Amino acid sequence: MRKKNWRIVDKGYGASLRVCGLSLGSMLFIGCAYGQGITGRWVTYGKELWNGQREQAVIVLNKQGSQISGTFESLTGKTNIHGTMVGKHFEIFAWDQRTPSLIGDVADEELKGLMFGRPFIAKVALPQDEIPKVEYIAPPPLHKLPYNGLAKTPPMGWNSWNYFGENVSEADIRAAADALVSSGMRDAGYIYVNIDGTWEGSRDSEGHLLPNKKFKDIAALADYVHSKGLKIGIYSSPGPYDCAGYPTSYGHEQQDADTFAKWGIDYLKYDWCSAEKIYRDDQIRTVYQRMGDALEASGRGIVYSLCEYGRDDVENWGADVSGNLWRTTDDIRDTWDSMIGNLDKQAAFARFAGPGHWNDPDMLEIGNGGMTRDEYRTQMSLWATVAAPLLAGNDLQKMTEETKATLLNKEVIAVDQDPLGKQASPMRTGNLETWIKPLADGGVAVAVVNLGPSEATATISTSDLQLHESPAHARNLWTHEEVQFQAGKYSAQVASHATLLLRVFLAATSPPPHGLSSTF
Repeated sequence: MRKKNWRIVDKGYGASLRVCGLSLGSMLFIGCAYGQGITGRWVTYGKELWNGQREQAVIVLNKQGSQISGTFESLTGKTNIHGTMVGKHFEIFAWDQRTPSLIGDVADEELKGLMFGRPFIAKVALPQDEIPKVEYIAPPPLHKLPYNGLAKTPPMGWNSWNYFGENVSEADIRAAADALVSSGMRDAGYIYVNIDGTWEGSRDSEGHLLPNKKFKDIAALADYVHSKGLKIGIYSSPGPYDCAGYPTSYGHEQQDADTFAKWGIDYLKYDWCSAEKIYRDDQIRTVYQRMGDALEASGRGIVYSLCEYGRDDVENWGADVSGNLWRTTDDIRDTWDSMIGNLDKQAAFARFAGPGHWNDPDMLEIGNGGMTRDEYRTQMSLWATVAAPLLAGNDLQKMTEETKATLLNKEVIAVDQDPLGKQASPMRTGNLETWIKPLADGGVAVAVVNLGPSEATATISTSDLQLHESPAHARNLWTHEEVQFQAGKYSAQVASHATLLLRVFLAATSPPPHGLSSTF
């Protein structure tokens, strides 16, 4: 789930509350914005959430010359910020150090402009505008949890966030389940239907977390998903709020795990989000361990997906907290640079992947429109070779035939789901990067991606495949055709941002189909 994009609107304070005529006590809290420009404490309020809460952020700014420093704090996170101010115009950087997060002007004792790309107005903060404080709960002593026996191959399914974001509803989840069946995706292995955040409402008098008005009855929803031969996933966080500001499992881990089990949940994505306001990175392991303990005690087998963006070397300890998969990257975006950047980070983690525990470079963007056909095929090819979870993130009800053909390529899926569970490792030659994945039948899958701006010739040599015997034949998994090696080499033209994906078979494991043969 992504750090949210704010849609900030005016709360409507009267001018008499914003100028230097305030009482001395209030002035000491907020500073006096009148006449001193941008220095001070500011508050913005955004839209009402589906559970009746409202977006809120407090911005503390200090101007020295043309330089601005301070902090940005919302319910979900807090970070230091810096920027510049020329005249009345400011540009301020928060989490993203390449693009300004706040751009605007000081006018009439207000900050006006764009925050994370959305219009906002900030006014001088009053005492009642302070972000609520959260009581610190110390993490538990460190110990190792047993493997839960789940996810022996990388999980496959669909996740709501990339397409629906905060607007996902119970009806959308039911429709996604229907579409997985009717499209053939369920039968191809896509079995998880995952609700990614913003389902949460509030806690009842006994502390049970209830869904908001978009989700009337999650237990009934789980029954519906199960009736389709599918499994259902849900989302929470070890912090007090998810990335969109909805309440999560902080201080209620066992209670929530028991609730999820009672509802019939099969998969939990546990997103770091607001936990960063409470815990240091070197405490992440024990914090995730707490929910791992709770899931084990719940008595239900629930796939445990750790979403901590690769912090604190999660690949070293993810399996020890009963994690079945763990994010190794920041959130993916529907762009070539984001996708290939997430993929490249997997090279260092290959030895940590295997049955029951997988490196996760984030969801598939296939079908969302930001990349070309070749680029989406590249994502599918490379996710398969690095044994990544295959979680579609598109609108399943409006798939083109091209999108279906990419997601439903069973030969590519078989590479991802190979029971040996080995992750590919890359070799780079100029703009061509070759990933070689060992397979359970003794053969290999070979993906050659063209990272450059123009077509290039890819050559695969059998001597680079590290096979224990001579291969019998090879198959192009996108054209579904046999390929011919001559003198131990095969060459093909690969378009810019496209991927050549071959499966190479050994003589002892699989004869060529239809009596075809290859010369090696």
